Amino acid sequence: MRNVFVGRGWGFPMRVDPNGGIALVSDEREIEESIRVVLATSPGERVMRPEFGCAIHEHIFDVVTSALFGEIRAKVVDALELWEPRITVTSVDVAPDRDDSSVIYIDIQYRINDTNSPRNLVFPFYMIPGE
Repeated sequence: MRNVFVGRGWGFPMRVDPNGGIALVSDEREIEESIRVVLATSPGERVMRPEFGCAIHEHIFDVVTSALFGEIRAKVVDALELWEPRITVTSVDVAPDRDDSSVIYIDIQYRINDTNSPRNLVFPFYMIPGE
């Protein structure tokens, strides 16, 4: 039984498979979608688990600076260490989009603990630019 530790779960966003059932994902794809859910969820958004998520959303109106990048990096690492125990985060790089000042790219390098397989995921974080 390969990847028992990784598991299988609902696809995100939730969708229907070709047979009319709920689409399931497994292996590396399941972990990738789980990471996206953690990062896309603001703490307090889930009623039954208000602490779940990543606190990067409190920076949506902030001015883009290198200090902001450090804060976002720390919050991403903290959230993934807490909510995704199947991975080890090896690095997080935060950089602005060169053409769009309202987009920050969060590049997460991680290792799947069960397989020791290195992976990366780039998560776009959309900000609301100040006036």
